[in-house]
Amino acid sequence: MVILQSPYFLLAVAYIGACMLLGLLGRHRKLGSWGYFFGSIVLTPVIGLLLLLASDSHKKKPTHE
Repeated sequence: MVILQSPYFLLAVAYIGACMLLGLLGRHRKLGSWGYFFGSIVLTPVIGLLLLLASDSHKKKPTHE
């Protein structure tokens, strides 16, 4: 198939893969996995990585015993 050999197709697959990886890494952060995934798609994975590194971890609510 010609489309699988296209460099643009491979670039798109790598782009989406990087966004998915950032979403996976951000699952315990403030924005969550979907927030970092869509943020990386809209803002590029490089900016998404910077946002991920600059964000705080998700704080759990204290439970009352």
